[in-house]
Amino acid sequence: MMIAFVRKNLPFLISKHSSLACPVSLSLYHPHSFCTSIEGKIPDKSHILFDVLRQKFELSPDISPRVASELSQGKNLENAELILSFLKESGFSNTQLEKILKYKPRVLSNSLEDSIKPKFKIFQDLGFTCDEISKLFTSNPAILQLSLDNSLIPSINLLRGLLRSDDELASLIKRSTWSLTGKLEKTLLPNVEFLKSCGVPMDRIQIVLNSFPNVFLRKQEIIRKSVEKVNEMGIKASSQAFIYAIPAIAGMSNEVLEIKLQAYRDLGFSDSDILTMFRKAPHAFSGSFEKAKKIIELLLATGRFDMPCIVNYPKALASSIENRYMPRLRILGILESRNLISDWPSLPALSMLPDDEFLKKFVIPYFDQVSDVYITESLEIKRRASVESTKMEIKPPKASLRSIKMEIKPKASVGKKTPKWSASR
Repeated sequence: MMIAFVRKNLPFLISKHSSLACPVSLSLYHPHSFCTSIEGKIPDKSHILFDVLRQKFELSPDISPRVASELSQGKNLENAELILSFLKESGFSNTQLEKILKYKPRVLSNSLEDSIKPKFKIFQDLGFTCDEISKLFTSNPAILQLSLDNSLIPSINLLRGLLRSDDELASLIKRSTWSLTGKLEKTLLPNVEFLKSCGVPMDRIQIVLNSFPNVFLRKQEIIRKSVEKVNEMGIKASSQAFIYAIPAIAGMSNEVLEIKLQAYRDLGFSDSDILTMFRKAPHAFSGSFEKAKKIIELLLATGRFDMPCIVNYPKALASSIENRYMPRLRILGILESRNLISDWPSLPALSMLPDDEFLKKFVIPYFDQVSDVYITESLEIKRRASVESTKMEIKPPKASLRSIKMEIKPKASVGKKTPKWSASR
């Protein structure tokens, strides 16, 4: 009660006893904003910075004290204010600034002209927009602390030497900001050289470096063991699948790999089937098995696709359930129920055809005969599923298969097989 009274009447008390007031603006958010001496001692720099962070830049009261404390020892407060103003003018939101300052508060002690602005210029020259730069620095604030001459520029030049264009370089950085802050000469470069020594062409290494950059930042021992496992599975270094199999294996422990293999066996796939699928689409094994299981059950439930179809085209396991399979199966079910089609598309066409081509082939020819309600509802299902997927939820809309009237039942296991190869070998 007393605290509330003091806060409410603080302006009046100060005006009546102006000799007790500090010669700087007061903040109600920080206890040290008040002077402890009747002589009106000037607050130290951390208190002034706290007021700047809270009042001028409206940063969180959780972040401001920590940043002010970190920079209290002889730091240039004007410099910190200049950096914050520059970042705000460059499009950084308060949330982004708070995240950067939470992990790297000493960013505010850097030189704006010699450190911060040159980093912006580097990424602008690579084609980054201001919005992309703000996301880049927020996702990995350590980039703002890198030395230009000793770290950032050498890392960019090393990556540029491995890739074919600055567009590829920009794409790689967006995929993996850690490619700039990792010790590339101790991880990425030796791993690239090792793969080249295994007979993998550089153009294939470049493709995978763009798609899965983080795998090259792993310890050399992990990459060597992954190569041994891929060789053990009978995939030759000269084959297209070899370089894609490395990230798939490197991203799983032996225990996780064995669990996935057994899960596929439990669905009815033989070891020969699994190996064939892996050789054809190793990246399909990198994702969630639960998602792959749902796709397999969904495809089998249509009665139009069987196990050999999936074995022959395992890339289908990488397509989206909500954004691709659900809307397309619904449309095909409607067309078939009205006797408008008798043949369904192949599994590659179902899973990989671009939307405009699918609509052109399977919707537009029958547009006059198919109710607009069904088509509109199908497209709405796809839209809702897309929104849900951004929330990292995989929940097929309940109405998505209503008109198809098919029941999804997993295929019974044909029995466990004795593995010809396993993760533990």
